[in-house]
Amino acid sequence: MEKIVLGIFAHPDDCEIVCAGTLSLLKNAGWTVHIATLAPGDKGTAEYNREDITRIRKAEAAEAAKLLDATYHCLDYEDVYIMYDRHSVNKTTSLIRQVKPSLVFTHNPSDYMVDHETTSKIVQTACFSTGIMNLEIPEAIYEPVPFLYYCDSMEAKDILGRPIYTTMFADISSEISVKEKMLTCHASQRNWLLTHHKMDEYVHSMKRFGEQRGKEINVAFAEGFRQHLGHGYAQNNFLKEILGDAITLVKN
Repeated sequence: MEKIVLGIFAHPDDCEIVCAGTLSLLKNAGWTVHIATLAPGDKGTAEYNREDITRIRKAEAAEAAKLLDATYHCLDYEDVYIMYDRHSVNKTTSLIRQVKPSLVFTHNPSDYMVDHETTSKIVQTACFSTGIMNLEIPEAIYEPVPFLYYCDSMEAKDILGRPIYTTMFADISSEISVKEKMLTCHASQRNWLLTHHKMDEYVHSMKRFGEQRGKEINVAFAEGFRQHLGHGYAQNNFLKEILGDAITLVKN
């Protein structure tokens, strides 16, 4: 298998919040990293118009990706209006066929924002569709189906406040500084929260959650994941095989 990993998320900065530490571990293990968003973050502002904030946030995402020597892709859908439809599935499948990842990360199927949940469903179908011959896209089929992992939901809870448990943790203690640097590249979001909260809540909340997850396996910082194990997907835990002792499996 090619040592290529692709994180596909809804908006710029989503990846940095939920799995940048693990991507950094993979980069250190010799993997090529790609980060993609379905939307450019065109609603994430209180001061810019859509065109300006789109340009700003794409540039921020590309800058953050460079810290992992990664390539950033944007599929240019619109914040709040990410839809599960033919076009979004085809475009996401095209991206996967172009990048040819062995490993894919995306949002938890249950999360606080519908854009995240819809992206999760789109990515699930796109991974499954990489080998479907009659999909109406120009790229050649790509097999096998990539290993798919769901990242933590925000605050590890669903929209009714019930806890969402993970099945594995990555110890990212050694990568927390990289994760923080990547997140601070998203200055438009950080500054917006600085203005409203009068503190660097953007970074503090990320680190608090990392510490919370870390305590569950007695390390300083961790990121949580669940593997997609539905029919048609490989059943072995590829992430554990790659990262070894950095991955702790848990039962809930």
